Amino acid sequence: MLAPVYDIPSLADLRARQPKQQPRYEDAAELERALAALSSRPPLVFAGEVDDLRDGLARVARGEGFLLQGGDCAETFAGVTAANLKNKLRVLLAMSLVLTYAAQVPVLKVGRIAGQYAKPRSKDTETRVIDGQEVTLPSFRGDAVNGFEFTAEARRNDPQRLLDVYNASSATLNLTRAFVSGGFADLRTVNTWNSDFVRNANGAGERYQALVEEIEAALAFMVACGIDDEQMHTVDFYSSHEALLLDYEHALTRIDSRSQLPYGTSGHFLWIGERTRELDGAHVELLRHVQNPLGIKLGPTATAEDAIGLADRLDPDGTPGRITFITRMGAGRIRDVLPDVVEGVRATGREVVWVTDPMHGNTYTSSTGYKTRSFADVVDEVNGWFDVHDRLGTWPGGIHVELTGEDVTECVGGTHDLAEADLAHRYETACDPRLNRNQSLELAFMVAERLRTGLQGRNNPVQQFFAREL
Repeated sequence: MLAPVYDIPSLADLRARQPKQQPRYEDAAELERALAALSSRPPLVFAGEVDDLRDGLARVARGEGFLLQGGDCAETFAGVTAANLKNKLRVLLAMSLVLTYAAQVPVLKVGRIAGQYAKPRSKDTETRVIDGQEVTLPSFRGDAVNGFEFTAEARRNDPQRLLDVYNASSATLNLTRAFVSGGFADLRTVNTWNSDFVRNANGAGERYQALVEEIEAALAFMVACGIDDEQMHTVDFYSSHEALLLDYEHALTRIDSRSQLPYGTSGHFLWIGERTRELDGAHVELLRHVQNPLGIKLGPTATAEDAIGLADRLDPDGTPGRITFITRMGAGRIRDVLPDVVEGVRATGREVVWVTDPMHGNTYTSSTGYKTRSFADVVDEVNGWFDVHDRLGTWPGGIHVELTGEDVTECVGGTHDLAEADLAHRYETACDPRLNRNQSLELAFMVAERLRTGLQGRNNPVQQFFAREL
């Protein structure tokens, strides 16, 4: 294995590796000014918070918890509002509640928030026919790079947007911290998190309401017995995003004053995408230096050798909680591809977190022209992922979902049986289709049931954990 490294590579070195999925800027001097300003800004997250998350992920890797990671496919600057963030937190807290109570599993909560402003694209340019003429412009790469509107001005790659990302992420983190520590996440107010959702929904909403009533009765009993633990009033909540834009990530990589070790301070949990996980690539080179827990996306072409090579490169010491493999193989491939990868990694003796991303491998274009996903395919991939881990006796450690707190119509199926004809009603995503709040909650119940079923008859590490704690 490689020796651990604690310095930070230069931006020139990273650029010399010809990194993929990077925007091309017209004015190099304008970019350097933006990066200089960004480098002088305070960190967005702190080393102690990152260490706490890594410790939590180490417990998940041992089978003592479950990771719930979710949020927008691509955040937008316009979406940085208290109402929008509150709605996302409501859904994630409700999903966490279902998983914790129904499956009796401690849940680590991580949002795709405060940094998910850039997206990889298949092509650098996009062509449309306007007034009978073909017009070609740069592809929309997220608000971190350019604008969604199909005009030359909006699609210009603007380095000033990197500072806008910082400002938007800072505001989002401040709001999040205020919500989760200021009473919004208090279990005693659980019935208000989704009161309007429960009133206007059926299926998952009704099941959620019944669960809430059980929890409220249990909480009332605990209070009557004199138990009022501080953990019932606040929750730990962490941020995550794909570390795609190397200029931005490099500018926010800092040396911790306590340990003198480098940390990526743009977010607590950073991941490397399927398109940028080359072993000697620039993304792996930068992230192998930082102390953050790291996610690695593995698609249907991934092999055990790929996974092992990346783990060795990014985590030569085998640090507990360091590596999370996020599989995105598609409903039709998961049962065939995943077993060899899991068995190969397990044979090395590593304890990693295995997470399913059932969204990205199940995208298609509908007959009405919208990019969409079938809820049935999402559920099938999650079931296939559980099937593999149940058969191998490995711990299914978490789920990574693109979702929103709004009643959008972007994915077909679910309790309300959305059809392709319904997609135009509220199709609001800036990039990929997301589960709406009803579909998200329905998925949480399904995952909780699989966890509960899988734990039966096992040498249950979760119960052992609670026994030690009590």
